Amino acid sequence: MAKAYTQVEFDSIMEKVEKVDFKVKEYLKLAGYKKWARLYAPVNMGWTMTSNIVESINAALVSARELPIYDFLEEVRKMFGRWNCSNRKEASHTYTVLGKQYQEMRTLNEAMSTRMTVVPSNEYLHTVNDEGRHYTVCRLKRKCSCGRFQVNELPCPHAWTVLKSKFLMPEDYCSDYYKSKSVVMTYEVLVYPLPNQNEWNIPAHISEEVVLPPKWKRSPGRPKKKRDKSFSELLQKKNQHSCSTYGQRGHNKSTCRNAPRRT
Repeated sequence: MAKAYTQVEFDSIMEKVEKVDFKVKEYLKLAGYKKWARLYAPVNMGWTMTSNIVESINAALVSARELPIYDFLEEVRKMFGRWNCSNRKEASHTYTVLGKQYQEMRTLNEAMSTRMTVVPSNEYLHTVNDEGRHYTVCRLKRKCSCGRFQVNELPCPHAWTVLKSKFLMPEDYCSDYYKSKSVVMTYEVLVYPLPNQNEWNIPAHISEEVVLPPKWKRSPGRPKKKRDKSFSELLQKKNQHSCSTYGQRGHNKSTCRNAPRRT
């Protein structure tokens, strides 16, 4: 449901969820669809629905979290400086109109459009036949009935078919945010290095401020280093093993109940 582009697709999946547990439907409704569903979002959320960047930062700072607060923040600053420099270098060496990721999506949509046919209604409105299913593409409003053209702001396969029939450049119908020059501008702001601590020019009202320790009592036992994982993550980890004989998940070859028994 989070990745659904159309109302029909969203409602269809919601019906399946309701059959499993009707309470889940009410919970998701109270949470607010616009907070997690692409279809109801007040802004275009694109095709990326993930928290991988948070997981990447957590994994990169495992050892740094054991440092004192100043050293920890310094490690964070240096890490983001390296990432910013690397991304800026990669973006500046991209010689296509679109950035690398968006160029790959453009190529994929172009390949998928080769099996589709177009029936024009007027100069801007077209019907695209995709294996028996019909989609309406409005070139003027940059919309498609599949929902991807207007949400991703990148020509979907149906829009690609229309643009090719008109001998138009698909890059002209892509968001400026996806273009290489915009990606380079994203990393223009540098993460400046800091001088030695004894060379800092600290204002008096800050240097005179006394910072007290937090009113918090440390719980007994060794401090936790790993975050609490959700139930879905624990369930996925539990079922990651699969049987090499039958390919089923949740058990391995030695515990397989379907294996032939020796007599």
